[in-house]
Amino acid sequence: MYEQILYEIKDPVAVITLNRPHALNALTGRMQKEVKHALASAESDPAVVGIVLTGAGRGFCAGADIGGLQSAADGEKRVVEDLSSLDASPGDAEMGKNFTVTYGYFLSIRKPIIAAINGPCAGLGFCYALLCDMRFAEVQAKFTTAFGQRGLIAEHASSWLLPRLIGAGRALDLLWSGRKFTGDEAKELGVVERVFQEGESVDAAIQYVQELAKSVSPTSLRVMKAQVYRHLNMELGEAMKESNQWMDESLKREDFKEGVSSFIERRAPKFRRIEG
Repeated sequence: MYEQILYEIKDPVAVITLNRPHALNALTGRMQKEVKHALASAESDPAVVGIVLTGAGRGFCAGADIGGLQSAADGEKRVVEDLSSLDASPGDAEMGKNFTVTYGYFLSIRKPIIAAINGPCAGLGFCYALLCDMRFAEVQAKFTTAFGQRGLIAEHASSWLLPRLIGAGRALDLLWSGRKFTGDEAKELGVVERVFQEGESVDAAIQYVQELAKSVSPTSLRVMKAQVYRHLNMELGEAMKESNQWMDESLKREDFKEGVSSFIERRAPKFRRIEG
């Protein structure tokens, strides 16, 4: 089914690899549909606790495919490929309408998504990385927003996510200047959470999910992700009320009983995976 990505399940991890290495994995319309479809598949697969998104070859993603950008700039009508077989609707509808616009579904997917950034990460590719829950970068990875240099503006939630990660001033610097920065500076700025040596980011991301799967309830992961993103849009009191309600619900789940029992019995917990 997939022509421009690779999709592999390594229980408890789904690895999605952007697979146009000759073009530094620049995003085409088909690739974007394939990524969305693969994310939906991973979300519904009970074998999957977390998802890793990375790129083939020496790059993560160089942004939107330049051919498509050239056609848009020239005002050409594109030939629309029938991609209806890839239609999918990932994400938790209960998160609300804020998470249904364009790529907002990334934030409502009920499982952790980690970007393993192994090389150039620019433009739309940079947005994809921001939309993941965590970012593991390699030291040689190069980042740039690149929007202003193309006569464009901050796109696809980058103006919402980036200031929340690094503050308004730093966000405007990266958006205005479009300057390039590497993995170490990305960590210093707060764009990424962890930095690894070349070739290590994917294995590190997989290992991170594996450790989560050994010790943390997948339902707890889902709810905490929903709390973080929903509560960014709420006032404190409203967020507290929702957390109190969800805590009451969690106290009634079998996972709570299992979490307490496994702690008392000094054994690894056996939590239920998320299904459907």
